[in-house]
Amino acid sequence: MTRSTHTLILDQGPLDVTVDLHGRQGRPFLLLHGGGGPQTVAPFAGLLAEQRQARVFSPVHPGFDGTARPDWLTDVTTLAQVYAQLLDAFDLRDLAVVGNSIGGWIAAELAALGSDRISSITLVNAVGIHVPGHPIADTFGLTPVELSRLSFHDPSKFRFDPSALSEAQRAVMATNRATLQVYSGPHAMADPTLAERLAKVAHPTLVAWGASDQIVDAEYGRAYAQAVPGAEFRLLSGTGHMPQSETPGQLLPVVGDFVDAHATSRPRP
Repeated sequence: MTRSTHTLILDQGPLDVTVDLHGRQGRPFLLLHGGGGPQTVAPFAGLLAEQRQARVFSPVHPGFDGTARPDWLTDVTTLAQVYAQLLDAFDLRDLAVVGNSIGGWIAAELAALGSDRISSITLVNAVGIHVPGHPIADTFGLTPVELSRLSFHDPSKFRFDPSALSEAQRAVMATNRATLQVYSGPHAMADPTLAERLAKVAHPTLVAWGASDQIVDAEYGRAYAQAVPGAEFRLLSGTGHMPQSETPGQLLPVVGDFVDAHATSRPRP
């Protein structure tokens, strides 16, 4: 994995975006992390690069992991516009976009923008829409142990001791949570206008969902798929809010086969 920083010039001003790259050849992926930070997708990015012959670009959302977030960058819609410009800067084509949790929300916003650089969208336990009767769990007041119980099918496999964290690690976690609160906006991790905009999405879309997720349940996932014309829904058993972390071997072929089926060109040798 290599990490680099790229300066984008937007109407609001310059913005430095840090990007992790796994793999140096093959089909391009844009892999968007959730509120837990880039480490929640890094191992899966490595699997994609190694097993599916891919170049996996995984940006660090500005404000996470100690990166800077300018005052004007406060919502997911604008962040998606930033990443649309990043695709132009890298000149990526036939791109598969995959996002988990708030990263799935960003992926949905990218789909709504309609970039012709994108060949498919995969939303993995995404947030971002309102579904009556299926609210998104309020996680901001939870302890790490409580959050783990909602996030994983088997939280016993993901125990960690918060007291073992260094002061630097605690600071990063606190900053990540504060940044997530900014991006989540005033409507509890959702945008009331998103579902209407998703009705115009033309990209092939897969909604993959961990059946044991207690942050956004499976019916929420089905509603997400229904919001996108022609979207496929795939329920993943024995896994929760982050299948890429809990059951990567189950998620990998689901994502890889969908991407291959909807790619517009063969991977480069």
